[in-house]
Amino acid sequence: MTSGSTVERKVYIITGISGAGKSQALKCFEDFGFFCIDNLPIALMDHFANLLANSPHLNRVALGMDIREGRFLAGLPAILNRLKARGVHHRILFLEASDAVVIQRFSETRHRHPLGKKVDQAIRKERQRLIPLKEIADKVIDTSSMTLGELKERLSETLELTRAREMALNIVSFGYKHGLPMDADIVMDVRFLPNPNYVVRLRQLTGLNVGVQRYILSQPIAKKFLGHYLKLINALLPHYVREGKSYLTIAVGCTGGHHRSVFVTHYLAQKLRTSGHSIQEFHRDINQ
Repeated sequence: MTSGSTVERKVYIITGISGAGKSQALKCFEDFGFFCIDNLPIALMDHFANLLANSPHLNRVALGMDIREGRFLAGLPAILNRLKARGVHHRILFLEASDAVVIQRFSETRHRHPLGKKVDQAIRKERQRLIPLKEIADKVIDTSSMTLGELKERLSETLELTRAREMALNIVSFGYKHGLPMDADIVMDVRFLPNPNYVVRLRQLTGLNVGVQRYILSQPIAKKFLGHYLKLINALLPHYVREGKSYLTIAVGCTGGHHRSVFVTHYLAQKLRTSGHSIQEFHRDINQ
């Protein structure tokens, strides 16, 4: 790092009521590219602050802390002052949820509340202890009626991130005779398209070849299909993002994985790159 340059370091402290979704929030921060630590001991905070101040790569960090770290509340002001003195900016996100929802979540997961076996009493005790922390929080988020996707959406708005860039989109071609890709989320069978394998001059080529592409596109059904399918995928992607998907794999299959599926995969990847998503194009069986 050159002299005089500065790196803006941001630390988000994720805390709040047990059962309100702190672990899920940290997973969302991981998807956003943050370095995340859950329940870092207070005794290590000074060492961690020094690490942050001296590492240009650790500039987006999320720390999960809850009532189990008993000294956290009492020591928080001093911790924040030390971070600020080292040039590390911080924000506190406090997750909230209604008593009924928290009780239900503990019942479903069968986890023990950190403050005791009787969940209703533990919740009341925890709320009382966390009042000072909630009052200084930069953002309070009530997760009572939120899905994971909705929580991610709210965090995205808080962080001022662009939703379209949060999901990595993989498009892979394959041949049915070699089996389905194990990680496929959406599978499209394009064996209905005319097969270039039956055209002698095209047989040894692949769907990446201009001659093969022109042959497929010369078929009316191909143009009609590509228009409709691209429109469908573009309509679906925002909904997958909203539901919290970080990775989505679209698999396109033909018989051998050489011609039709390769061309359609390449076509989709080219068109979808303008959507703002991170696009990766793979051709699993092109050399089989």
